[in-house]
Amino acid sequence: MLKRTHLGLLRIFRLLPRPTRRLVVRSLAPSFTVGAICVIERPGGELLLVRQTYRTHWGFPGGLTKRGEDIRDTARREAFEEVRFEIDLVGEPAVVVDPGPRRVDVVFRARPAAGAALDDIRPTSPEIVEARWFAADALPELQQEAANALVALARATHHEQERRPTPPPAR
Repeated sequence: MLKRTHLGLLRIFRLLPRPTRRLVVRSLAPSFTVGAICVIERPGGELLLVRQTYRTHWGFPGGLTKRGEDIRDTARREAFEEVRFEIDLVGEPAVVVDPGPRRVDVVFRARPAAGAALDDIRPTSPEIVEARWFAADALPELQQEAANALVALARATHHEQERRPTPPPAR
């Protein structure tokens, strides 16, 4: 009986105008915030971490996307707002879905753009207390989102390497 009711409702749903269907889906589906996280690595391998005024542990530059903003633009904008230098995004991003707070983080690997003053790094946003470079093997205690971002990037890199064809042996 329940299956038949469900199928009947789907048939009715299909007959609704597209804007009405979209409204129904948006009102019934859970909403998530979407943000960008930038794992910025400088040529020596150090990672840029920031400490926010409202958190005790370290994280990566990033933040929420604005309505209609491309997520890659969000990553660049947030890095610039927080530490005042341009970045180049590298490769494809990884995605972390956190159902608890209903948040989706798009994690980008990035490097400082040419000409960025890397040794003069400092916070340029009121929400950032400190910004520092850390060796990848000597990271301080990280926010859970930052740790999840590193895991997601590592998995994405591993899967990408598995998909690459291996070249034939040299003769």
